[in-house]
Amino acid sequence: MNNDIQLPRYTKSQLALRNGQDKPEIWIAIHGQIYNVSASRLWWNGKHYEHWAGQDLTEELKDAPHSDKVLERFEIIGVLI
Repeated sequence: MNNDIQLPRYTKSQLALRNGQDKPEIWIAIHGQIYNVSASRLWWNGKHYEHWAGQDLTEELKDAPHSDKVLERFEIIGVLI
């Protein structure tokens, strides 16, 4: 996706605040893109199985029972810097 130039940029510290605990938003990062997963019941309270929101989950995705295609239903709201 080449919309990176138009998307806001967030640091890991800013991403960490969107963990479902500190702020109402629930965000995760995969491959440098930040997704808003707040609407997903699977991310309720910032936790999805053994994974916590507010962080880069690129490495964890390798062991997931699904591909990154599941992220297509969520809005990309920023870029992780």
